[in-house]
Amino acid sequence: MTEPSGGSNKPKRPVVVPAVALVAFTALGITALLGGFAEVPDPAPPQYGEGAVLDQGQFSTQFVTAKVATQKAKADWDTDKRFVELTFKVTNQGKATAMVGLPPSKPEGSISATSFAGSLVKVTPQVQAKGVPTVYSLSKNAQSGQLQPGVPTTVILRYDLDGAAKPPQKVTLDVAGFAYEPGFNDPSFHWSLISEETDSEESGSGVPGSGVPGNGRRPVVQAQVTLPVHGAEAT
Repeated sequence: MTEPSGGSNKPKRPVVVPAVALVAFTALGITALLGGFAEVPDPAPPQYGEGAVLDQGQFSTQFVTAKVATQKAKADWDTDKRFVELTFKVTNQGKATAMVGLPPSKPEGSISATSFAGSLVKVTPQVQAKGVPTVYSLSKNAQSGQLQPGVPTTVILRYDLDGAAKPPQKVTLDVAGFAYEPGFNDPSFHWSLISEETDSEESGSGVPGSGVPGNGRRPVVQAQVTLPVHGAEAT
């Protein structure tokens, strides 16, 4: 007898798909559903507040306080001055005298910093101040621009508020650290700001607007410290 049309009575063999392939297909499907592959953002640096102590390598720094200070006019024709003052307790952990310095106007400007204030790579929000801030250390009530080894020293960062500018309720400092290492072409060891390579045009090495990536460096933000500005609410 002939077999009826429609094929064989033999059972069909199942098609085996490896588990790894199933996982890959599932992952690709989810990725496509979510709009494709996205870059994973860099993890946020550790967050600290008022009174925190941070080991920056070359310096051990306590972020004491921030406040609005007023200096009364000394003459009838003069006017009162207002400042936003940040106070630190800094110990130079190196073996040589270090400079207090100035915070950079832009983060990338701190790459070659060798001073304490140079490690304060960014202040947010930007304080509306007259000119550059004043930074000094206090030793026996005398102002100085130096930090002696092993001596805990008060450092004041002062912004002269511009006219009727309103001081911020709080400020956040992006703080970098230092490493004791040899220079690029110098075998001797010294303290240098910790940095990383960047391809961003913002590094200043690229050609703005051309799409040519930069090949510069940027400071590594070791921590972010947020300080309430005491007295800001009363101004």
